[in-house]
Amino acid sequence: MGKQPSVSNISQQTGFQLQPKQAWAAILGLVLFTTVGIVAGAGKILNFLCPMGALAVGALLYFRYPVLYVSFSWWLWFLSPLIRRLADFRSSYTESSPMLLAPYLVAGLTVITLWKHLSTAHRQGGLPFVLSFLGVIYGLLIGLVTSKPVALAEPFLAWLIPVTFGFHLFMNWREYPSYRQNIQRTFLWGVLIMGIYGIVQFVSLPEWDRLWLDNSGLASAGTSENGEVRVWSTMNSGEPFAAYMAGGLLLLFSCQSPLLLPASVSGFLSFFLSTVRSAWLGWFAGAIALAAFLKQSLQIRLIAVVAIIALCVIPLTTMEPFSEKISNRIESLSNIEEDRSATVRRDMYDSLLGVALSKFVGDGLGNGVGDSGFLSMFFQIGWFGVIFYMGGMILLVLRLFQGSEGSFDLFAAAARAIVVSCLVRLPVNGVIGGGSGVLLWGFIGIGIAANKYYKHQRLANRS
Repeated sequence: MGKQPSVSNISQQTGFQLQPKQAWAAILGLVLFTTVGIVAGAGKILNFLCPMGALAVGALLYFRYPVLYVSFSWWLWFLSPLIRRLADFRSSYTESSPMLLAPYLVAGLTVITLWKHLSTAHRQGGLPFVLSFLGVIYGLLIGLVTSKPVALAEPFLAWLIPVTFGFHLFMNWREYPSYRQNIQRTFLWGVLIMGIYGIVQFVSLPEWDRLWLDNSGLASAGTSENGEVRVWSTMNSGEPFAAYMAGGLLLLFSCQSPLLLPASVSGFLSFFLSTVRSAWLGWFAGAIALAAFLKQSLQIRLIAVVAIIALCVIPLTTMEPFSEKISNRIESLSNIEEDRSATVRRDMYDSLLGVALSKFVGDGLGNGVGDSGFLSMFFQIGWFGVIFYMGGMILLVLRLFQGSEGSFDLFAAAARAIVVSCLVRLPVNGVIGGGSGVLLWGFIGIGIAANKYYKHQRLANRS
């Protein structure tokens, strides 16, 4: 018999290690406090104490354990909506729940990074981030003229934090290998947990999800009957869930772990059950881009992994209760002309595109329209803001694709693919703000960090 893997080896492969102890004591303390509060039915208290507790833990991690801080931030985006639903179920439904501020507050700590490095950002290659930041500030200033300051808080955070989060990852380029491993581990577990929960949600909708769906009136999620929902898993709606699953499933191609196959199978099945076609197309575009970036030996490996996953996933999609939901949505891709959501978006562009492109000044943050990130951007920050915001993003994306690291570093190639998968959805989805924006800007940031890290390595080897 061959040598059996030890517990420590399995722990290293799956990334399940509770180190450093002080950091994990703080995280587990927050988890325990939240769990006790939910069980005790103290949802009203948790609405305020949970975000404050998350901020305190986030601050500890930001200053003392910066790599773990990034993982903690991602997990809050993954799970905060589910925690809110559990708390509401045990107490009472809360509209505009303060608990959903937790990921914004924790990721918002990266504003400190921007503040510390703002004056030297141009020398370190971070000027494009600053340009996009200026575009957000411009939108805020216009919003202060056209709207009440209180109404600007949420849209300002939704626009600002993705940029600062990406900047934070970029500025830590020297520790790129550690951040790479951390993000791989986080998304591996995230896809596994969100994927399994999504399948359970479709087959047997939990009562807390049913309560939230009935009270929120989210028509796009379907009805609250088993087998009828459009899966949103642990998140607040199908679109951000599908966006994160598309990104996570692309990132899994860079992972090596015993959990890779179960995470991929559960992730793809729940991804299909979300029935978010724009995310499907985004993943497909990202997969093509990923294959194009890699050298031939890694392309062969990628094809082999895809084939194995497909052999496991495709039979599941042809079984009930999954097959009808998935097949009907796939068939609608060939009949877009008669599809209701496609018609609504087409009519929206017919009526608003000209108006949007005529917005030189803009209406200020919070004054977007529909689901289109493209149209909303022009309505909110106008041409003047778009020149700064998109100008910075375009410069970063161009730099992202210039280096050669994508041909030999699977993670760097996957980061590029995730950016592609997000950007192709810009005309129909809000991909630049909130959690979806953190996904886009976060992988722009870590992708540019990889670029700079390998460039520095090459220069060091020559000297």
